[in-house]
Amino acid sequence: MADWLAAIILGLVEGLTEFIPVSSTGHILLLGHFLGFESSGKTFEIVIQLGALLAIISLYVQKLWRLATRWPFDPEARRFVIGLALAFLPAAVIGFLAYGFIKTVLFETPVVICVALIVGGLLLLWLDRMKKVPAYLDADAYPMRVYFLIGLFQCLAMIPGVSRSGATIAGGLLLGTDKRSAAEFSFFLALPTMGAAVAYDLFKNRDVLDFSDIGLIAIGFVTAFLAALAVVRLLLDFVSRRGFAPFAWWRIAVGVAGLIGLAATGGL
Repeated sequence: MADWLAAIILGLVEGLTEFIPVSSTGHILLLGHFLGFESSGKTFEIVIQLGALLAIISLYVQKLWRLATRWPFDPEARRFVIGLALAFLPAAVIGFLAYGFIKTVLFETPVVICVALIVGGLLLLWLDRMKKVPAYLDADAYPMRVYFLIGLFQCLAMIPGVSRSGATIAGGLLLGTDKRSAAEFSFFLALPTMGAAVAYDLFKNRDVLDFSDIGLIAIGFVTAFLAALAVVRLLLDFVSRRGFAPFAWWRIAVGVAGLIGLAATGGL
């Protein structure tokens, strides 16, 4: 396959899967494995995540600006910023301490990704069908305890295939949030989490980063941005109407297909 076509496919998959509970990392790693696509120092895979992140920033720019300018003197804005920081803290600490193990062991084991996709899909099906009246309907007003515990759930996503958004949404549902606000909070939590992860990845790989394929990186970046923009615009209404079951079944299908593909190619 031509590299430019692989760049479009991977960028499209990154944008479509980053903010839905199916694991963008799991999809990108599995696709890269089967397409035989891998950039030096994973520069391509790291940078295209910024395209998806830019989609969140562009859609929520007014709210982000309001938070940035009003938090020093607005109690509600300050409360949300503190809650976001609490939710980000566990991933920042564990990600820093376990970075080497995550990148050299978990990210290099496609079987782990497939199993995580399947198990996560089954759990998401269970949560989606759970009959529980939500106690918290506004992501701006969760109790501080809920923010922090959602952050702990997010740490499960350090296992590729689990899904960052899936872990935060699942945690939110278990803690009493409704589906829509849980999905929206996962958007905001993506900003510090993904931003810090990409920055740290770039720093750790600074000696092997290769931007010689800047054209391919640009293609992947723009494709990821446009795809993520469409997903974020539609996701909250979709989740409110349909729940998370469609994503759960997709996870299971991809995980099973991945295991079959690995078995057929001697990867198991």
